[in-house]
Amino acid sequence: MGESSGTGDGSCQDATIVYAKIHPSIGIARVGNSRQPDGFYIGPQVVDPAPLPAQNYRDSTGALKREVAQFRIYGYDGAGRVVRELCMEADTEICWTVELANHKAAWYNFELALDIPEAATAPASTRRNASVKERSSLAIRPGPRSIDVPGAQGDAYQFTGGSCFGIPVPLGELRTDDCGRLQVFGGQGKSASYDGKPPTTFANNDGWYDDTSDGPVSASLRLHGRQIEVAPAWVVVAPPNYGPQQKSVRTMYALMTDLAIQAGQLPAPTRPSFQRDLLPIFKAMCDLQWMNAGFAAGFGYGMPQHFLQPAYLAKLSEPGNTYAELRRTVANAFRNPSDGDASLKPWPWIYGDAMDVPMPPIPRAMNSLTPTQLALLQYWADGQFVADYDPEAVSPQLIEQLPLAEQPAMLDRAALEFCLADAFHPGCEMTWPVRHATMYQEPYRWRHRAKDDPEPDYGSTLTPAEANSYNGPLYGQFPGSISRWMALPWQTDTASCRSGYDPSYDPYLPTFWPARVPNQVLTEANYHKVIDTSLPRQERLAAFNERFDWDNTLGVGYQQQLETMIDDFDQQGIVLVQPGVAADPDFPPQMQVSDRGGIAMTAEERLDTDRELRRVARLGTPKPE
Repeated sequence: MGESSGTGDGSCQDATIVYAKIHPSIGIARVGNSRQPDGFYIGPQVVDPAPLPAQNYRDSTGALKREVAQFRIYGYDGAGRVVRELCMEADTEICWTVELANHKAAWYNFELALDIPEAATAPASTRRNASVKERSSLAIRPGPRSIDVPGAQGDAYQFTGGSCFGIPVPLGELRTDDCGRLQVFGGQGKSASYDGKPPTTFANNDGWYDDTSDGPVSASLRLHGRQIEVAPAWVVVAPPNYGPQQKSVRTMYALMTDLAIQAGQLPAPTRPSFQRDLLPIFKAMCDLQWMNAGFAAGFGYGMPQHFLQPAYLAKLSEPGNTYAELRRTVANAFRNPSDGDASLKPWPWIYGDAMDVPMPPIPRAMNSLTPTQLALLQYWADGQFVADYDPEAVSPQLIEQLPLAEQPAMLDRAALEFCLADAFHPGCEMTWPVRHATMYQEPYRWRHRAKDDPEPDYGSTLTPAEANSYNGPLYGQFPGSISRWMALPWQTDTASCRSGYDPSYDPYLPTFWPARVPNQVLTEANYHKVIDTSLPRQERLAAFNERFDWDNTLGVGYQQQLETMIDDFDQQGIVLVQPGVAADPDFPPQMQVSDRGGIAMTAEERLDTDRELRRVARLGTPKPE
């Protein structure tokens, strides 16, 4: 097959491929405990994928399927234009290589992000499992695996051979599809203690291991017998996504875009598109109604700040002076760190890096949009925006529906749109180091540490100065260096991150990571009441506005909940899109419903659990009442 441009735009360009890149530049896989042959699904490849039914996320036994990161290679000409996707075929030899690792047990305890001012006066981070002298025995390093034929899978591509505390811990496997695209599978969600001791804290449980991981993705490429350089990528194996249709108000893509703009790698936008730049912010605020009762009351269907209500949206998107003050009041309602405001009340109602119990009076205790997002809101408030809102617009729901030239960037974006940049405490998929420009060789693509340049040993403690220093951990990355900062095991953090830590202020707000870890959800029982038109409308309205605690399947008591999440993380509800009620002013045409849960705790049980949670969960060590 010859090297054709494949752009379809009729332009005259050099069709010679001079280099190639792997996309997405950062792929996301997620653990799952399904062991059935079809127990996986491919992660998002477009920013607005079609909702998937429950069987895409659970197998016939109810176990969670693994989310798989798929990687593709695109060839570029000398001007940096996409020529075509490169697949394994007669003229194209591709050998993929991936190395996954997990260094959590060998790394340092997480207490708080080490790049915020509060870290300077905090004690230095101490080692996890500090009494273990042979540190290498704590790192799960099965080594690299390579795959070079289409449609391949099998034992040779399994990430086995690594161990922690002498216990074998498989980290996943590689496969290829019929075109030779790479598929990276993570672990099965297996977490355990080598000595049988129970977990006690949200992030730092000595003696424990899990099978999340991360590492570099590279490829050797020969095209017509000619060796072509390929820009490498990375894969992160993260916890499950319990809200697969949800996005955070500040996504990881938004954070990395802002970082690249601040570093001068991307131009700063000065005239935002309402459709592309502003509407996603408003939509994310509204969609969190399905994950948190406070957001449901503030931005849910039928509520005053339901931005997606057609008449309201028409006003927000209209240019000129008619609704200039409306735009200004909405923009000013978002938290701006430059104001130094430490209140919990500005939007979004999401905890920040420096949250604590009780909440400290500092701006970083709450989250905010990126400086770029805030600037775009200000341009919009001033009337400097592209009024391109189209209520009939339909986003591509498959990567193949995009023009070839747009596919690589879309793959990069889609993977990161469904990652959170909420509180880095520590986070869901990755944490605070990713907001440092030194981590990147280009926007959205991390630097790889050379094998002959090993990371120095930082000793028994890690200080903020060391963590942020030249030749510190914020430069070239190596297998396992992204996931090591995260909670050990991941389940204890997922079980601990809630909302409304100060119920005297609000029992539901602020919140941690609601787009990935729901707080309060619409249950199937209430959903069926809502759509049952034979019931009295008042009963249906009450059911629609009632939200149950997502974590009520974990049992009563914080310790019990930690252990249940580890053993039965697949029993937690997945919030799925369901048909709503058409042409009804009180109920939306689409709803999102949890497929598990619905048994409410008593008020006393909830109070006891929340009291224990506030005492230990976010602080790591018990504190007296």
